[in-house]
Amino acid sequence: MQVDKDGRDWRVGAAADVGWIAGHTTAGVSITTAIPPVFDAYATTYQTDDVTAAAYEHALVENLSMQTADQSWWLAYLDTGAHDVVFPHAPRVFLYWNWPYVLVEAGPEQALTWRIGGHIRHAHGALPDLFFPADRSWLVSALWDDTWTCIGGPAPLIHTLERDPMANARQVRPGEDALPPGLTRE
Repeated sequence: MQVDKDGRDWRVGAAADVGWIAGHTTAGVSITTAIPPVFDAYATTYQTDDVTAAAYEHALVENLSMQTADQSWWLAYLDTGAHDVVFPHAPRVFLYWNWPYVLVEAGPEQALTWRIGGHIRHAHGALPDLFFPADRSWLVSALWDDTWTCIGGPAPLIHTLERDPMANARQVRPGEDALPPGLTRE
């Protein structure tokens, strides 16, 4: 199936496109609750109070883009009933605890511009709730009830994010609690 936006047709994803995630995470408080244990390194990141949502999200996407070969990205928007899913009539794929996501093949530009009206982490944020490149070399996922974002990928990508103060990333090990220092669980 395809959906139209910005004068283009975009491919809608299916369960097979996220099969490598579905059923491969573990319940709990570790990073593998959001990210399957298939990557070399993991990190959590969140927008600090002194950085705008736009600056934080641009830094994150720019770092991901610089570390990724030219290819499409899968963008997934969690359907909470209260947040923009960009394509409200598109079919859903189900991840984690059978949560419905709209999954569309696009790219970094669309990740930063498609969503209007914010998401569960930032009132003014645009990022999808889950996204990854076609080659699955990394995964960014923010769970419904978390105010931070989890990332899995190659170690050089995680180290790049750690060095960028705008990205505010902190490396974590797979069995470690993913909660960033200073934040609390709701």
